[in-house]
Amino acid sequence: MESDFGRLLEQFLTHIGVERGLAQSTVDAYASDLRRYLDWLEARGVHGPAAVTRQDVEDYVADLDGAGESGRSKARRLASIHAFHRFALAQQAVASDVAATVKAPKGAGTLPDVLTVDEVARLLEAVPQPGGTGVAGVEDAVLVRDRALLELMYATGARVSEIVGADIDDMDFDEHVIRVTGKGSKQRLVPVGGYACQALRRYLDEARPVLERRKRSGSAERRALFLNKRGCRLSRQSVWEVVKAAGERAHIAKPLHPHTLRHSFATHLIQGGADVRTVQELLGHASVITTQIYTHVSPESLIEAYLTAHPRAR
Repeated sequence: MESDFGRLLEQFLTHIGVERGLAQSTVDAYASDLRRYLDWLEARGVHGPAAVTRQDVEDYVADLDGAGESGRSKARRLASIHAFHRFALAQQAVASDVAATVKAPKGAGTLPDVLTVDEVARLLEAVPQPGGTGVAGVEDAVLVRDRALLELMYATGARVSEIVGADIDDMDFDEHVIRVTGKGSKQRLVPVGGYACQALRRYLDEARPVLERRKRSGSAERRALFLNKRGCRLSRQSVWEVVKAAGERAHIAKPLHPHTLRHSFATHLIQGGADVRTVQELLGHASVITTQIYTHVSPESLIEAYLTAHPRAR
């Protein structure tokens, strides 16, 4: 990569990682998107930030269309490009932001995958729970952990990184809230419902001690809320596997991933009458615009609301 691009990219990554405090995974995603973009510019014969034109940005987005990328993926890549060009302008590396008016491609605003309330109940109840004398071994402990994990994810709408990063002391059973650390190391308190509290209580009392004893050398993760079979902090990948396995047991045909529970949490709150600003705070969104995607309603709901509310609908 040409040195002008390379220096500016490194400055940008330092800015978002150190000054803005974004998570390393987010910084890595920006880096991947932007290196691909800047390599494309180099191949096109554009060898510095000041040489980039609006047409270059539009052509790159068009190339993404030709590569068959999803609308959501294209929108994310364009968001990285927008942030990079705004930074270039702020650093006076360019005279204008040539990407400012380039819009995300059509289809980028597709609605997220959402489970119905019944599907969520099936998902949670699909995790078998040990009965009788309770947790008899590590396999029983894992089942109790998985139920508590899924209950907490749906109860709070927390990101998977926030869940695996949570410590025992972050959970306050007296107040029924949990402290999570989101993007930019920002902390927020999120209410935890009765079902999730009950599942967490059983996990902490009966299952977690079994998992903690699995640590073969050194001290176990004394602080981590969720542990794996080896007594270490649960990983993001393990959470994906828990969600996938529960979905298979519940025979849910929809695409399932940890964010599905977050999407479902937000959608069900909106459908239940919660206002967008409240949901924004619960989700930890920096902008209410991000939260507004959950205000979607089905055509049937629109018709029902119209017939019920409009004075001359009938």
